[in-house]
Amino acid sequence: MRIGIDATALPPQPVGAGNYIIQLIRALAAADNDDQLVIFTQSKGPALLDLSEETSVEWQIVKDRTPGSRLIWEQTRLPRLVQGTKVDLLHSLHYTRPMRLPCASVVTFHDMTFFLYPQLHTRARRMFFPSAIRASARQADALITVSESTRQDAIRLLAIDPGKIFTTHLGVDPSFRLIDNDDEKKTITAKYDLPENFILYLGTIEPRKNLPILVRAYKRLVDSGMSHKLVLVGKYGWMYDEVLGLVKELDLEDMVCFTGYVSQDDLPLVYNLASLFVYPTIYEGFGLPVLEAMACGVPVISTQIASLPEIIGDAGILIPVNDIDALFDAMVRVLGDQTLREEFIRNGQLRSKKFSWERTAQLTRQVYQQVLETS
Repeated sequence: MRIGIDATALPPQPVGAGNYIIQLIRALAAADNDDQLVIFTQSKGPALLDLSEETSVEWQIVKDRTPGSRLIWEQTRLPRLVQGTKVDLLHSLHYTRPMRLPCASVVTFHDMTFFLYPQLHTRARRMFFPSAIRASARQADALITVSESTRQDAIRLLAIDPGKIFTTHLGVDPSFRLIDNDDEKKTITAKYDLPENFILYLGTIEPRKNLPILVRAYKRLVDSGMSHKLVLVGKYGWMYDEVLGLVKELDLEDMVCFTGYVSQDDLPLVYNLASLFVYPTIYEGFGLPVLEAMACGVPVISTQIASLPEIIGDAGILIPVNDIDALFDAMVRVLGDQTLREEFIRNGQLRSKKFSWERTAQLTRQVYQQVLETS
């Protein structure tokens, strides 16, 4: 097969969907088959994807654009570029595809927050993405979601034929593992000024991640005498000021650390240094950080909603969304009970081994084959 991959949505500092783009392309490129990959990307794409020299791909490097102008380019210029490459199929990795295409099409949906929680997005995104996603659902030959939860949401919200939409769970990179190297840990501790004992959150600082709940529950933990600090890793997103303001209001400025964006190379060590990982999100299409934390041997607390029970299973504690009491009690339990901690560490590592990017690529390729065999 000659497969086009639209990776032009890959941002300079990948998180979430950006990591999916990188890891899926790497796994597809490394697969032992005769497929030819044609990768459409902006200028930083090849460096971010960092493909092995042994892989053979065809690069289509396009002019760098802002997210908004990229979406206009996708509709106006990409179809002609695709036609010139003579690909059999184009896989659009981030919700949208050109209205007109000269080949078969697959589109990945990462979540349904634009329909379920529109208030968690900026006005511009609320105006554009719902209609664009509906158009993708109608026009694509097949759709991919990153969890069964998102698949079911998409079927219900968009009236999609269940036979047209497929689940391909995300994977965890082998670099996310238990690390015993004390020198490397000291280097990362100094680089990000990390405390000795801390509770970790990782993700964009934005409303959907529900960080005010974590900060309030953590305040109760501090008042109860717990000495662990709280480390919030991730770049500032939309409406991040609420979190900063709450930390100040609760007089936690000496206890809560903001690291900003942490590179993928450094993340495994940051996870390894944490005593506990807490992910209080309102909704997730998949929830990759909880999988990475489990792979690194960190006990996990998250919310009992959307894809998270599907990913975590019985390998962590799931609490109701917005339940500060339940979150506080869960943190006290995990930090205060070594036997329970060891059980979650063991179960989390076993659970994480069920997810791999090789499996993601294999299932994705099966979708390509089915589309081309029936189109």
